[in-house]
Amino acid sequence: MGATLKEHLVEALIGLLVVLLAAGFVAFAWARTGAGEGNDGAVLTARFPNIGGVTLGTDVKMSGVKVGKVVGLELDPTSYQAVLRLSVDRGLRLPVDSSAAVTSEGLLGGNYVALTPGAEADMLKDGGEIIETSGAPDLMGLIGSVVNRSGGDAPAPEKPGSDAPAK
Repeated sequence: MGATLKEHLVEALIGLLVVLLAAGFVAFAWARTGAGEGNDGAVLTARFPNIGGVTLGTDVKMSGVKVGKVVGLELDPTSYQAVLRLSVDRGLRLPVDSSAAVTSEGLLGGNYVALTPGAEADMLKDGGEIIETSGAPDLMGLIGSVVNRSGGDAPAPEKPGSDAPAK
């Protein structure tokens, strides 16, 4: 085997380089998604009818400022709603009537969860649930409805052979 390694030293070094690069990509992805981070924030639960584009590690923002991230998601088998677990900064005090919405960063941007504080005096505690939620908008559906309704108020064309007078 020693002779084989000497004969193929270049191939062995290239193979080692490929393995090291793959390990670097895995480490980068692990750090980027926050998969290796501990759960140091308060965890809140929210149920949504649609979470299009939201995945583990998606930002949770309030007034445009990142205050947490999505740390868990699952489908509720009885209500068929998406259940998100949100880790938010421990110092963030949210009233119990606060709301959460899946919002888009723009036409080409990704989605995030936007929190809007309520007005109640009682605050959500770690493990609490945000009741007021709204899911991700269906942008393609909205664009399609605008395109299909762009014809204006022109009357429909008459069928050939119709005896109805023209308007």
